[in-house]
Amino acid sequence: MSQATDHGDDDRPTRPSAIRVAGSKASARSRAVAQLVLGTSVLPLLIVSAVVLADLLGGAGMICLHLLAAGPALAATTTTSPRGVFCVGLLAAAIGVLLGIWDGVPGHEMAAVMSALVAVTLASGLVSALRERRERVLAAVRSVAETAQQALLTPVPATVGPFQVAVRYSAAAAEARIGGDLYALIPTPYGVRLIVGDVRGKGLPAVGTAALVLGVFREAAHDEPDLLAVVERIERSLARNLGCDDFVTAVVAGYPEEGQLEVVNCGHAPPLLVRECGEVVAVEPAHSTPPLGLRALSGQTPDLQVLPFTDGDQLLLYTDGVTEARDGGRAFYPLLDGLTRHVSDEPEHTLSALHDELLAHVGGRLHDDAALLLIRKPSVVEPVAAHVTTV
Repeated sequence: MSQATDHGDDDRPTRPSAIRVAGSKASARSRAVAQLVLGTSVLPLLIVSAVVLADLLGGAGMICLHLLAAGPALAATTTTSPRGVFCVGLLAAAIGVLLGIWDGVPGHEMAAVMSALVAVTLASGLVSALRERRERVLAAVRSVAETAQQALLTPVPATVGPFQVAVRYSAAAAEARIGGDLYALIPTPYGVRLIVGDVRGKGLPAVGTAALVLGVFREAAHDEPDLLAVVERIERSLARNLGCDDFVTAVVAGYPEEGQLEVVNCGHAPPLLVRECGEVVAVEPAHSTPPLGLRALSGQTPDLQVLPFTDGDQLLLYTDGVTEARDGGRAFYPLLDGLTRHVSDEPEHTLSALHDELLAHVGGRLHDDAALLLIRKPSVVEPVAAHVTTV
């Protein structure tokens, strides 16, 4: 079927180009008005309306006119844009003139009121502009922090090698969304290897040290057949780059062969081992070992612990932001008891329950960085592939 065509000048419709131009101008004006309305807080307009109502009902005259300056002043403290502040000020000025005429306010007094209103509006617009600039800077910092976190703490798949895996991480510096806790779990030629650590300090100042530890770990884990050699390389790197008061507590673990788990604890909280029967035990080191970066002060070297790790067993690594979280009565969160209550065959479900209980324990906001990493060795008959997601 052919398309219809025009049959002469008399029936020619309005040119589409003209319609599009007019429509685009109208839509642009509509968008501008919509942006202005959305960018202006309702509260300053309510204040101005209240002043008008009070003047009309009470006839207070000059007293109410002075209160009109509260409109633009309040607009600057809300989410109103500078343009919105000026519009509130313009509206207040127009209403002030009408009320002044209605109340018979002398001209010189009216001029003084309008001058004060203009001064408040200009100052409020400047404050609003400075606030918007600070918000843009903060948004940029947050974006950089989130990008750094994605590069530093890469997402861990739900399955790595023979393990089911789940991770939960919360930074104390909520505005930055990144802190001094670190974790990594990677497959290597020598089996799956993982690390969970805690850098002294919190927030953005700890990011550089965390990046250094993770970078060395990821490199050494692929190169060194011995897990203690991996720890030694991290120690040497930190000794060269950290200050005398800086250190990192960490647990480094590996699964070099079937049924065998290696653990090296460097001044960190002991991992929790969950047997298939449901028993939960803390993996305490044979003797205390200083954190990474402080070995030169004590001369002690860490031990390599070898544990049986068979089908159904689980290992939870965590940072002290979890165990040192306090409730309103200053009581610490009982992680071992919580894990005993919530342990299941799904690491993701286990950590979700633990994390929710931890937040409830502290009242909704952690005051230190907190990381949880749980691995589980499923039996060969379990459908592990069905759980493949990204944490």
